[in-house]
Amino acid sequence: MRITNMISIAALAAATAISGSASAATLASATTALNIRSGPGPQYSVIGAINQNSQVHMLGCIQDSLWCQVDDHGKRGWAYSKYLTTQTAGRPMVIAGNTAQIGVPSVTYQAPAGTAVETVGSAAPAITGTLVENPDGTTTQYVVNPPPTVRTYVVQHPARQVYLNGEVVVGAGLPPDVALQPVPDSDYQYAYVNSQPVLVQPQTRRIVYVYR
Repeated sequence: MRITNMISIAALAAATAISGSASAATLASATTALNIRSGPGPQYSVIGAINQNSQVHMLGCIQDSLWCQVDDHGKRGWAYSKYLTTQTAGRPMVIAGNTAQIGVPSVTYQAPAGTAVETVGSAAPAITGTLVENPDGTTTQYVVNPPPTVRTYVVQHPARQVYLNGEVVVGAGLPPDVALQPVPDSDYQYAYVNSQPVLVQPQTRRIVYVYR
């Protein structure tokens, strides 16, 4: 009986260790402020946001997609994996759709009728560009602090809604065919992308501010 108990305790300890290791492997960090959406795609509503460099629990990713299910302090939703990193072999790695490569579970999502899950290589227009990585591993941010008058103008003058693959984040670029709207007395222009107003630097077409 004592031997049986010892084996049971050892098995429990091993299971706990495996569970702890798996839990640690599912932690992901956001490289920039990142939306949490109600479904895996830009057409779904924003239900929260992950702060830059904050960690969330990775519940799983859709195979051959760029969307992963996350849990941020009890709030569950979907986040765009190009702006999430996880520790693999002791070094940060950007998640990019291959669940086996990053060691997270593969999950499925039953999309409502008339919608589709964005997949890798989708032919639809995309938010291009990624955050520029510096030699020290940090990323260059295109951050501005627009005055309240700019926000008021942008909110009171909504532009035609545009939906693009990917996620609206500071530093990402918009395709040339997305029309930008001028802001009076401002060096920036704006657009409504994936249900969110964004300020854009006209010369580079980079997003410099996201109104959440």
